[in-house]
Amino acid sequence: MKTPKVAIVHDSLTQHGGGEKVVEAILDIFPDAPVYTSVYNPATMGESFKSRAKKIITGTIGLNSTFGKFPILTKYFTFLLPLAFENFDLSEYDIIISSSSSYAKGVITRPDQLHIGYIHTPPRFLYGYSVESTKRNAWYYKPVVMLVDHYLKVWDYLAAQRADFLVANSQNVQKRIKKFYRRDSTVIHPPVETDFADRVYAKDSMQQPYYIAIGRFSDYKNFDLIIQAFNLLGIPLKIIGTGVEEAKLRKMAKSNIEFVGRVSDEEKHRLWHNSLGYIFAGEDEDFGIVLVESLSHGIPVLAHRSGGPREIIREGKDGMFFDSLNLESFVEKLKEFDQKVRGKKFDTEGSKKHAQKFSKEVFKKAFEKFVMERWGEKQKPTLLPLNDA
Repeated sequence: MKTPKVAIVHDSLTQHGGGEKVVEAILDIFPDAPVYTSVYNPATMGESFKSRAKKIITGTIGLNSTFGKFPILTKYFTFLLPLAFENFDLSEYDIIISSSSSYAKGVITRPDQLHIGYIHTPPRFLYGYSVESTKRNAWYYKPVVMLVDHYLKVWDYLAAQRADFLVANSQNVQKRIKKFYRRDSTVIHPPVETDFADRVYAKDSMQQPYYIAIGRFSDYKNFDLIIQAFNLLGIPLKIIGTGVEEAKLRKMAKSNIEFVGRVSDEEKHRLWHNSLGYIFAGEDEDFGIVLVESLSHGIPVLAHRSGGPREIIREGKDGMFFDSLNLESFVEKLKEFDQKVRGKKFDTEGSKKHAQKFSKEVFKKAFEKFVMERWGEKQKPTLLPLNDA
């Protein structure tokens, strides 16, 4: 069997988040694979990505192209993004791996090529899930948004049928794929850095024990709920992150809450490692990489009982769930969580071991096996039934 030539397709390369770390791990498996994308901003991608990606192609239609230099087109580019991916020429490759939460899965391939689509989620903005930007909700955009979204939903469904096989990043996303695309998929959880427990971190200078919350300050992450609860209880909280809601959240917070802002990964994990517990109030999260990172530190988690966290947190061992986003109900759960944390009721060492199930090495082994088995099946000759005539 010949060594297949592989290409990777990813929605966009403008932030170094969970989706981009999936691409990094795939590049570890297929180091010579070029990465096709709609837009690439090297300044935001980090050295770990840039050292792996030997060739990045944005094509003739994309925000990095001449086409993308027209302000009117870039402002309303969402409607045109499917064209960027449909116009990529992938004819020289044997295996195409798309990494997608929006349009990358829509690339065009031939029947003799193998296309595997890794789905982080169907586009959240198309199917009623909360997203970071609230601009689409403005009344003056509504008529246009409704028309564009109708077109994009039709395209998105058809695009999801193009891959030979779909891989979901969680059971939660697997259910969305079945509901919106009417397709089966295989769950392979995304890669997570889980070696934090082996590192040595300086003790925090703050004498008073604190909890920690991390993420982008957007509405659906429910940082306002966390802040209101900690205001009432007076328990110290450190918040790491930035975002559109920051000014509003800072006004809400009392003196027991500290906004740390954006910090280096090393400082983030030092603060995390020295915290009492991690508070996560996001609703219907696709997976929840940050929860695995917390467990790898041996830090228990209080999370909303929805979406991906239900696949990660073993209730009573790794932390607790809360069911209601009502402030009074959440405060009671936070009190209970705090008592159990201080009483050392959670299995710290067990959480560290549990986190290893989601490690980068586990992902790479499972994903490579899946891809190469599908490729092997593709190479087998198709036996046609004999005609009795």
